Amino acid sequence: MDTSLIDRLTLAMIAYDKGDAMRIQHFLKVHRFAQLIGRQEQLDDHTQFITEMAAVVHDIGIHQAEARYGSSNGKYQEELGPAEARKLLEQLHVAENDIDRVCYLVGHHHTYSHIDGLDYQILVEADFLVNLYEDQISEHGVDSALGHIFKTKTGTQLCQLMYKEKYSKEENNQ
Repeated sequence: MDTSLIDRLTLAMIAYDKGDAMRIQHFLKVHRFAQLIGRQEQLDDHTQFITEMAAVVHDIGIHQAEARYGSSNGKYQEELGPAEARKLLEQLHVAENDIDRVCYLVGHHHTYSHIDGLDYQILVEADFLVNLYEDQISEHGVDSALGHIFKTKTGTQLCQLMYKEKYSKEENNQ
C-alpha cells in the first residue's frame, strides 16, 4: 500500500477543507477508524488502500451541497461528492480504476442498503463511530446502529466499547 499517497491525499483534503477545522477533524477520525478496522479485519493491501482513500475524501461533497442546496444532507453529499473526489484524486495521479471505486464509495456512503464490499462496509462503520459521538446519539440510536449497520467484528467491538460501556457506567452510577 502506498502510504505516501494516503498522506498526500490527506494533506490535499486538509487544504480543500481549509478553515473548516471541524470537518478536517471529522475525516481524520473516520480515516483512522477505517484504517484500524481494515487492518484488524485483515483486508488485502489494495482494499485497505481504497478504504483509506475513501475515508479521507468521503465528505468532500459537503461544501458543494451547502453552496448549491443550503444543506449538508447526506444525499446531496452523495450526489456532489464523487466529482470533487475525482478531481482531487486525478491531481494525485491515482489509477483510474481506484478513482472509480473511491468515487462509488463517496457517492454511496450514506446509503446503508446493498453494501457491496468490505471497503464500503468499513467506511460506513468508521463514519458511524465518529458520527455517533459528534451527533451525541442516544443509547437507542447506538442500539439501532449496532443492530442494523455494524457487521464487522472489529467495528462492532469498537462501537460496543465506545458507547455501550458509557451507558452501562451511567446506569451503575444511578
